[in-house]
Amino acid sequence: MILAGDVGGTRARFALLDPKGKRVAHQAVLGSRGFRTFETALDAFLEGARAEKKLKGAIVAASFGIAGPVVEQRVKATNLPWTIDARAIAREFDIVKVTLLNDLVAVGLGALACPPKKLAVIKGGAPQKKGGNLAVIAAGTGLGEAAFVWDGRGHVACPTEGAHVDFAPRDDLQLDLWRALARTHGHVSYEHVAAGSSIGVLYDFLVKSKRVKETATNAARISRAADRNVAIVDLALQGASEAAMRAIELWSALYGAEAGNLALKTLATAGVFVCGGASARLASVLARGVGRGRRPKLSPFLEAFVDKGRMRGLLEKVPVAVVLEPLAGLLGAAGHAARQAGLA
Repeated sequence: MILAGDVGGTRARFALLDPKGKRVAHQAVLGSRGFRTFETALDAFLEGARAEKKLKGAIVAASFGIAGPVVEQRVKATNLPWTIDARAIAREFDIVKVTLLNDLVAVGLGALACPPKKLAVIKGGAPQKKGGNLAVIAAGTGLGEAAFVWDGRGHVACPTEGAHVDFAPRDDLQLDLWRALARTHGHVSYEHVAAGSSIGVLYDFLVKSKRVKETATNAARISRAADRNVAIVDLALQGASEAAMRAIELWSALYGAEAGNLALKTLATAGVFVCGGASARLASVLARGVGRGRRPKLSPFLEAFVDKGRMRGLLEKVPVAVVLEPLAGLLGAAGHAARQAGLA
């Protein structure tokens, strides 16, 4: 069998598959923060597979997408207190071949394998899978970025930690946001403002610092929510909260600006895949805006994406699509494991 994993700051997804990585024998989603180490999370998954008699035979290869910088097959997870070493995992779990991937590399591999029905094109057609560089950006607990460089025969995956670059405000509102966050964090990166978990931060900034009015009912709903970011998104999509709608507009513009930055830095003429659960949920907002009043020609996301001065014309030609497949990272890791085992 082969083993695949997609590990983020909130959830760790694992799957056991047939040797070609096509059929899932056992799959589970675990809360990452409920485990002290990666090994204890993986052990819990494998124990569950054994209990259901789904683990049959040896695991010949495993690939794990991890949110963090993978250096020499070792990584300190960015949003978890985990240090993961491929060699140690191979020894402890008796797996012949273990590979750690940056999570956005795994997501990008999954995106490249997605059928058209799993893509929501928001600008210029679907990204091209041949003939040019591709970029991948994903908003989740953190913000991830990767490049896929075309070498004339195929795409070479290039992991990055690009989301931790300096946040560059584009207008007075964003400058005030930078000042507020700098007082708390010192260095302010795009991960602070454009991750899915940043939505609540932007909402609080607008309500507390910019005095955008909110009703007591909405405030109570958000405070009681298991995930306040999701509650804010719900209120915005329902048109029930001015503050929530403005927070989503601001988040979209910040996300679009960094997606455009990534496209420029990687010369992603073949296109950009926009991934992550927040992106899929808000695909219509990224394409058309929140939808209140008269709509501008371009959504806040797309206007920020192309608003790059002399490079605007170049970015206007770059295809952009939202990946709707929630398991893109897991599928990408599974395909990689199958190729490592020489079975795909």
